[in-house]
Amino acid sequence: MAVSSTAVSSTFVSADGDGYELQMGRWSRRLAPLLIDFAGIDSGAHVLDVGCGTGSLAFTLARNPAIGRVTGIDFSPAYVDYARRRNADARVDFRTGDACALPFETASFDHAAAMLVLQFVPRAEDAAREMRRVTRPGGTVAAVTWDSRNLVMMRIVLDTAAVIDPDANARRARYFVRPMTRPGELAQAWRDIGLVDVVDGTLAIRMDFASFADFWRPCEGHDGALADYVRTLDAAAKAKLHDLVQLAYLDGEPDGPRSYTATAWAVRGRVPE
Repeated sequence: MAVSSTAVSSTFVSADGDGYELQMGRWSRRLAPLLIDFAGIDSGAHVLDVGCGTGSLAFTLARNPAIGRVTGIDFSPAYVDYARRRNADARVDFRTGDACALPFETASFDHAAAMLVLQFVPRAEDAAREMRRVTRPGGTVAAVTWDSRNLVMMRIVLDTAAVIDPDANARRARYFVRPMTRPGELAQAWRDIGLVDVVDGTLAIRMDFASFADFWRPCEGHDGALADYVRTLDAAAKAKLHDLVQLAYLDGEPDGPRSYTATAWAVRGRVPE
């Protein structure tokens, strides 16, 4: 889910779909098949993608002909518009809405999933309850969030910035204690809302960058926590951060490709019958 930082149901800063694709969409496309496999969502008349962003999970679900329809919902109109423009499948639709107040009837979906969204929902438990409410008895409710404390991409920038800027240190502290990003939090929330057969685990992808320019480019945009911070800096502070982060990226070697592990917490549960 994504919306401006003033929205009560999300703290993710959004601007445009291209910016999100550069900042996170390219990684969510890698994560989506892993979440679907973990959740065991291999069929269903209608599946809900909560916090669909630019559509990575919804489009991956729709590759399975055993899934009849997929609905994606996100707080950000810009991301929903982007997903709609990319969609050529009549079985898939996207709409704007709030994860904490889903505009759907009770038990109207076979399964519901949320990818990389709950950590940006201050009332994440409310969003989880809504996912349970709109999923039929026997259906699966699943989610995945980054293991933020060990997300190398974020660590390189935020740890470097925190050394030279007290404001960055405060931002770092907020980022790494987001809801549903610590061991066991997702599973406990799933049990608290009454789901059964709850299973938690971890999923991992590689974040591959072609060069430092490729790594730094999302920081120059308008989407996500890093860009939100970098654009508060004046020219001198931004240049200093750029140069220090570049040293961390290069790590004593020539510029070129780098690959970092990104681990996520995953959970699935079933609505009681």
